[in-house]
Amino acid sequence: MNDSTMQSLEDLPVTDGGLIKFDLSGLDYQDLLEEFFNSTDNSTDGCCDTGMVCSHNDVMQFEAVFIPVVYSVAFVLGVLGNSLLLAVLAQSRKTWSVTDTFILHLGVADILLLVTLPFWAAQATQDGGWNFGTATCKITGAVFTINFYCGIFLLACISLDRYVSIVHATQMYSRRKPWIVQASCLSVWLLSLLLSFPDWIFLEVLSDSRRGGKKECVHNYQLFNQSVQDWRLASRMLYHTVGFLLPSAVLVFCYSCILFRLQRGSQGHQKQKAFRVILAVVIVFFLCWTPYNITLMVDTLQSNSTSGSTCDERTSMDKAMMVTASVGYLHCSLNPVLYAFVGVKFRRQLLNVMRSLGCKLKTSVRFQSASTSRRSSFWSESGDTSNSIAI
Repeated sequence: MNDSTMQSLEDLPVTDGGLIKFDLSGLDYQDLLEEFFNSTDNSTDGCCDTGMVCSHNDVMQFEAVFIPVVYSVAFVLGVLGNSLLLAVLAQSRKTWSVTDTFILHLGVADILLLVTLPFWAAQATQDGGWNFGTATCKITGAVFTINFYCGIFLLACISLDRYVSIVHATQMYSRRKPWIVQASCLSVWLLSLLLSFPDWIFLEVLSDSRRGGKKECVHNYQLFNQSVQDWRLASRMLYHTVGFLLPSAVLVFCYSCILFRLQRGSQGHQKQKAFRVILAVVIVFFLCWTPYNITLMVDTLQSNSTSGSTCDERTSMDKAMMVTASVGYLHCSLNPVLYAFVGVKFRRQLLNVMRSLGCKLKTSVRFQSASTSRRSSFWSESGDTSNSIAI
């Protein structure tokens, strides 16, 4: 310590107890606090790995353009397509097969999930962010989660039914006990509701200073004394395992066994064609949701890494999650398209629905004769997929 420093310390006022006394009466604490938070909130260059806070302006600008466009397309196409699917099923409700029952619930789940998209699009475009209140935030988030889980679980149920019917030549469901199918669907909805409990508990409307004080419907993991990272990690692990990995393992196993059996045995052409429709639905599911799950896993690993990440890396990851999640939501719009382009019976029933609505459609004699030759009972004791209206 040099002499000048010692002299400045000696000039400081000292109390009777030997403690140095500072006169802070002239300072404005509010100005000091505002200056401190403004200096941290506006930091943008390589900040995350130094403990500073990243700005989200770039992400917000991208979000305000990308999300409304993609969500609007998914909402319009999805609601229209799934509504036509439900209309086709309603017209032939007396001849439903097991697969048709599952497809009915899948269509309802897709529509309910799509109905939540306008809320998220409005949050992205409005300057004030989420203006619908905390109750709507919880309901919208929970409805989204319920129907996401319901969709993947119903696909798993369809794959199990096909596996038992084709590989083991036994009936998982029968016409004599239709309540078993309804009980399975009810179990799927109840399990999905159970998995949405974190949304009911943690979803809140919060303002983020890094996003200009914009209010957003997000999970507030600071409600309890445990670490925020622990709650976020637990929530994501639940999603990864129950919402993607386990159902995906069921789908891969069932359809691998079915494909192997079809290659070995002599199955009817109609049965193989019906299998291709369901297989196409599963493949499209993986193409839509796998990129998002991989991105979310990478983000989870980065969030729990001790090395940290730069603001540029954080911005890129946020954009990647936004894009891949939007691709996943488009999946809800694609199932009716697959049925329409691949399923002969669905096309025939769709034409009947449109005729009943007053549409004048011309169909070729060839198509009509082919449809008549393929017409059979929509229900069999084996629950054959080829008897599905949607196929």
